[in-house]
Amino acid sequence: MSKYDYNPGPTISHAAGINIGTPDLEKSLWFFRDLLGMEVTAQTENVAYLRGYQEHVHHSLTLTRQANSAVNSLSFRVGRREDVELFHDRIQKSETDVLELPSGSEAGRGEAIRFLIPGSNHPVELYYDIDRTAGDPDLKSQLLGNSTRRRGLGVQRIDHLNVSTTPSTIGTAERWMREELGMKRREYAAAEPGTDDLWVSWLSVNSRLHDIAIAANEQEGDARFHHVAFHLANYHDVLTAADVLRDNGIQIDAGPGVHGVGQAMYLYVRDPGSGHRIELYSGGYPFFEPDWEATYWGIAEMGAGMTWVADLPNMDPATSTYVTTTAMSGLEFNRAGGQA
Repeated sequence: MSKYDYNPGPTISHAAGINIGTPDLEKSLWFFRDLLGMEVTAQTENVAYLRGYQEHVHHSLTLTRQANSAVNSLSFRVGRREDVELFHDRIQKSETDVLELPSGSEAGRGEAIRFLIPGSNHPVELYYDIDRTAGDPDLKSQLLGNSTRRRGLGVQRIDHLNVSTTPSTIGTAERWMREELGMKRREYAAAEPGTDDLWVSWLSVNSRLHDIAIAANEQEGDARFHHVAFHLANYHDVLTAADVLRDNGIQIDAGPGVHGVGQAMYLYVRDPGSGHRIELYSGGYPFFEPDWEATYWGIAEMGAGMTWVADLPNMDPATSTYVTTTAMSGLEFNRAGGQA
């Protein structure tokens, strides 16, 4: 076969968005817009779209007013426009139901597909087309790489997603994401190396540690959400965030500290409108080698893996706010602002 005929098939570019259902849209807006400094690019009575100050696309965060607090979707942008259709056909062949979403199902976004990850049942949407939106002219930055000036605590962009499922389903879900979506296992924790009997796996499609991580939980079942991470410029910003958020009455679940896995700084807090966990994240190291072999963390190393700097978070399910997870929607939900 000629090298000029080579086609890698459909690919995912990066973790690109999340749709968070919130019973208190105004309080969630106060948290993400006024405290974290994200820009609102569009808003209706029931939905608001936001982005960080270094994101030039229409949005990475959708806040949907609804009675129950559930994360409605995890979104990834694919590498080419045709990859939406190619993934549609590939996923259907794996005997997984796929919904076709019309252009505009989220403001500024083109056609997409929606499905549940086999095994874990997490709702995922894949798309390519999204508007490149000019920032508010009153917030224009002299730094041309920024969509607006930095504000608030300085969220630059979405970084990654983190979900959980049962020990009996994590292996199926993680393997499916690698085989069907092209995710690469960067680091993982398990009782034995080289196994799908996982505690947690960090997966990416680029040089990040993870676009998505998936962990096993003992009590809470499948389709559970742990957190979404937003990137800050440096470690000092995370320390400032801890100070400001605590002074504003925001619940802090863990941190600030530094993970051993990936070696980024973390701070886990709660959106006061929805109750979902948000991580503020900075630093870490890249993964450039095409033949990278996933780093294995065993039980003896996982204390340092979880937190290299700071106290280990409370891991007792009976008392911890850090290990608890929150709900996610199913295959369908009401995009007008209620739950189907």
